[in-house]
Amino acid sequence: MLSMDEFAGKVVLVTGAGSGIGREAALLFAARGAHVFAADLNEAGLAETLERIARAGGRAAARRTDVSDESEVAALLAHVEREGGRLDAAFNNAGVTGGTHRVEEYPVEDFDRVLGINLRSIFLGIKHEVPLMLRSGGGAICNTASVAALTGPGGMSAYAASKHGVHGLTRVAAMENAARNIRVNTLAPGFTETPMVVANGAQNPAFAVSIR
Repeated sequence: MLSMDEFAGKVVLVTGAGSGIGREAALLFAARGAHVFAADLNEAGLAETLERIARAGGRAAARRTDVSDESEVAALLAHVEREGGRLDAAFNNAGVTGGTHRVEEYPVEDFDRVLGINLRSIFLGIKHEVPLMLRSGGGAICNTASVAALTGPGGMSAYAASKHGVHGLTRVAAMENAARNIRVNTLAPGFTETPMVVANGAQNPAFAVSIR
């Protein structure tokens, strides 16, 4: 059974913490005693996450971050080290579903955008989290993938490809860091009723039907 102070004294980074799964993870980590650092592009969403953590008596800080931009990810981790002193766990969760198109009709710029956010951001997160975790004596990294990587839902080539890439990247990082006291795993949820998924379903009726 989980203890309410399971993460007491631990510093945890959560990306995509402005809504959905990321917000719920940030709230749970804080409720279990962690000092949470929340990152997202959605400043209003981040503010609400922080307000909810504070109202519950938790401890958290937020930073607006484009997780597909290396300079911003580096600045985020520098902020975590400066303010938190260490990094014990990271939940690399930020992502987008992208549009719904057949492969031959998928706009290249949209495909690149989805991979940039969903896959490049995981790479950048691991790249900058591992050195700080090594200085902290080890840690754990969890990357959000998706069952879409295994099921290949029609119209979602960019999303499925990006999430399949997350699985591969995670396996490599796990092997590289196992002997250094850093665990790296994926979380592969099914489609969850988050603001991102609801919005995509409203814009793409075929997508909404496909995930029912």
